[in-house]
Amino acid sequence: MAGLSVAVSVNVLGQAYCSGSGRDSQSSLAFLSNTLDAPGFDPAYWPSCKISSFRYLRGTNLKVCCQRRDSTLLEKAETERKTADRSAAELSIVMKFGSSLVATAEKMRGVADLILSFPEERPVIVLSAMGKTTNKLLQAGEKAVSCGVSNVSEVEELSFIKDLHMKTVIELGVDKAIIFGFLDELEQLLKGIAMMKELTIRTRDYLASFGVCMSTRIFTAYLNKLGAKARQYDAFDIGFITTDDFTNADILEATYLTVSKRLHEDWIKDPAIPVVTGFLGKGWKSCAVTALGKGGSDLAATAIGNALGLREILLWKDVDGVLTCDPNIHPQAEPVPHLTFEEAADLSYFGAQVLHPQSISPARESDIPVRVKNSYNPTAPGTLITKERDMSKAILTSIVLKSNITMLDIASTRMLGQYGFLAKVFSIFEDVGVSVDCAATSEVSISLTLDPSKFCSRELVQQELDHVVKELEKIAVVHLLQNRSIISLIGNMQHSSFILEKVPLYLLLM
Repeated sequence: MAGLSVAVSVNVLGQAYCSGSGRDSQSSLAFLSNTLDAPGFDPAYWPSCKISSFRYLRGTNLKVCCQRRDSTLLEKAETERKTADRSAAELSIVMKFGSSLVATAEKMRGVADLILSFPEERPVIVLSAMGKTTNKLLQAGEKAVSCGVSNVSEVEELSFIKDLHMKTVIELGVDKAIIFGFLDELEQLLKGIAMMKELTIRTRDYLASFGVCMSTRIFTAYLNKLGAKARQYDAFDIGFITTDDFTNADILEATYLTVSKRLHEDWIKDPAIPVVTGFLGKGWKSCAVTALGKGGSDLAATAIGNALGLREILLWKDVDGVLTCDPNIHPQAEPVPHLTFEEAADLSYFGAQVLHPQSISPARESDIPVRVKNSYNPTAPGTLITKERDMSKAILTSIVLKSNITMLDIASTRMLGQYGFLAKVFSIFEDVGVSVDCAATSEVSISLTLDPSKFCSRELVQQELDHVVKELEKIAVVHLLQNRSIISLIGNMQHSSFILEKVPLYLLLM
């Protein structure tokens, strides 16, 4: 029997709204989803909704209706995506710009000039929040928990965000009204957090969305002022469907069809440069705003490239491409001219900050080249990432350091010849919801490292680790080691194993 999913809609004043109205299970905060189906978004594939307001609800009665939908529609969506009209390739390239590149009005001008210096391209622009806005938003949320409702307006980070964005719209000469609503709603959200005295991970993601929603609107208005017709999109409004893993969500396959349909239809009806919010999506169960994690704008860019079947994905950074090592550790780091998708995926997974760990997958699936370039040095070749490259002379591509690692040494004579021992070990991590990063085994022991990204913004991390150790100690002797680092060598090791003989690979105490 095919699996079934439930779509919930709310009927208010005769208008059909998607599910998403309810109290956060981790707090007493309530969110109200109240957006009609977006143009071009086919509800046969997925519910369409948007968290556009934050309310404190008590005793509110909502009329809901439920409708069963066969989950095989998701499988159908993939088939249709592959056979869809690809004339949307008239949009030729994705250009992504990170937060440091749009941190001020002056830098936004530079980004606009850079985009317009490619008149032959018809780009989709993916933008991050301005500078440190996302961090400031989260810090404001943390302060709101304890500052009291009456003191929210005095929170330093809130003032910083207001001043930065108001100054930017004034300097760029665009309408200030485009951000007024967001700034007012932001303050109301912080007051709601102060009232409830808690900040859940779900609320954190919604809070983090304000920065990129404002930056994309400001930048779109500026492009239009320059005469370059542009249209702003919120990723969670055009079909970016994700898991409900708040702060670190993954994009689901259904995203590609819905995003392609929306952007393609809008382009055909009224061509304009799409400017899309980076690192945001919408949880497929919760219909809540989700964040794709640090560097998630890279993932958004490659997902759009995959959805539209574009010629190239261009990730603009503030460095000359993917480097041989972290320049903060070794200033003589040099750009790597060419990488395979596998090498790039390994680099990002093992700690290279220049790429989001999941960003390579959509490009690899559709075999779309990814180019990483420096916006401050656009004539530099940067790094090209493709399916294949000449590996005959490639030995060592890059060295990556991944810090703040937690390591567990698990030893037991029961491992020797025992069936199911490792399954028991990994089931303990699964129960807690902690991702294992690397594993090495011998006859009687196993060493595991834990992925620090999975602990991002999590509460009670130490208590969770203590619980894992306690459960593991029922079946083995366990040693917990924290604040370690992993050094990874990325390259053509198949033909250069002698490197491993010369370089000791172990976890270092930082």
